[in-house]
Amino acid sequence: MAAEMDALAAAQPGYLGHESARGADGFGIRVSYWTDDTAARAWKRVTRHLEAQRLGREQWYGAYRVVVAEVTRDYEFNASNFEPHAPRPAP
Repeated sequence: MAAEMDALAAAQPGYLGHESARGADGFGIRVSYWTDDTAARAWKRVTRHLEAQRLGREQWYGAYRVVVAEVTRDYEFNASNFEPHAPRPAP
């Protein structure tokens, strides 16, 4: 079902992408990115997505939480390609 929802979401207007992570304890997080709130709300109303949500509540999840937020800044650190700045000479 997850792969089907990934493909379906990617076909929706305003879809920008998603990220997922799951810990060894089973705790997981999934973030999807949309151009605006209108696009995100439209995804919530897609019939097959509504069906997947229903199945999730009935079969897979005892609880879940949805957070809607706006990204105002995004940056990352990657140790594999990090180059520290050379020390600055004393004034």
